[in-house]
Amino acid sequence: MIYPDKLNIAIENFKKIPGIGEKSAERQVLAILKLSEEEVVSFANSIVDAKCQLHPCIICGHLTTKEICEICDDESRNHNLICILEDFKSVFAFERSGNYNGTYHVLNGLISPIDDIGPEDINLSSLVKRVDKLDNCELIVALKSSVEGEATTMFINKIFEKRNVKISRLPYGIPMGAEIDYLDPISLDKALKDRKVISQK
Repeated sequence: MIYPDKLNIAIENFKKIPGIGEKSAERQVLAILKLSEEEVVSFANSIVDAKCQLHPCIICGHLTTKEICEICDDESRNHNLICILEDFKSVFAFERSGNYNGTYHVLNGLISPIDDIGPEDINLSSLVKRVDKLDNCELIVALKSSVEGEATTMFINKIFEKRNVKISRLPYGIPMGAEIDYLDPISLDKALKDRKVISQK
């Protein structure tokens, strides 16, 4: 065993984070060991607090410490414009662009038959309830261009085909398979402005 047991446990835990391998995990843990005990406790508590106190907004599914997130609770935003995203990471990407004034709906996944993930396994039913309470709303489908993203987009289009809903999507200019949260603010802003209508009643 290269590492002492306690160090090895810490490194193995850091490796659970996406993108962190053996070397990166080792560097992170060794850097933390250089902090004061007070700083380490604060660091650990901040992670525990985030995990325990953050939960999905009852309206859109985005992270919040309250029942309704700040975005859904903001009356200055256009609540008839809903951007549909795979996960909450993408919300942060759109908010960084600073030019979107609508709201969001986080699906927390995509339809993927090969992984046994169907429409009932993602946050779609609450989207239908939201739309039914609105008049002349627009749904912007901002999902990655992949088999799962396309399947989810097609299903969304189908469930709203008999409702008075305009559905648009981000243009195909976004790289195939690109994660929304990795796109820079300028590209996201341009994609929003160039979105294409795929269904309008």
